Amino acid sequence: MPEDEPAREARMRAEELGVTPVHAGTGAALRLLAAACQARSVAEVGTGTGVSGLWLLAGMSDDGVLTTIDRETEHQRAAREAFAAAGHRPARTRLIAGRALEVLPRLADGAYDMVVLDGDPAEAAEDVEQAVRLLRRGGVLAVNAALWHDRVADPARRDEATVAVRELGRRVREDERLVPALLPSGDGLLVAVRR
Repeated sequence: MPEDEPAREARMRAEELGVTPVHAGTGAALRLLAAACQARSVAEVGTGTGVSGLWLLAGMSDDGVLTTIDRETEHQRAAREAFAAAGHRPARTRLIAGRALEVLPRLADGAYDMVVLDGDPAEAAEDVEQAVRLLRRGGVLAVNAALWHDRVADPARRDEATVAVRELGRRVREDERLVPALLPSGDGLLVAVRR
């Protein structure tokens, strides 16, 4: 999928900072999901330099607000610049610095149309539990890197990150509150709708 100039600049900034942004195809899928659920309120874990946020904002309603969480303030500064370069008003984004597991519990139950997780694999399973709490009925959960560099399907891979991502997939599949699917976009996009 072609990206506009602000997204390309954010991607180059990610490379400079050592951040792995979402693949363009994954971004397009996020934009589609945000548009499909008519998202007005989206929470994202893993701001990076704003690449995924730009895709999300493009799919959200014009008055929608993206709340994005990241530990690194330098990443958020770059994302803020990317959002401004794309012409998004500051009121459309809320950037929160901190660990997801410290911030997510402070967000309101059932108040989000979509939650996107692209953070620390070691915390991903706990992040999913918080994400489900945040979603309204019919809301969409999206987890980036669900195939974890094509390691998840290989049972011989037992490193901590691969095991954590594999466990996350199992938990989402078994959660009766969710209707899941795995999209083969980028490094795998695990999506689910809240019943």
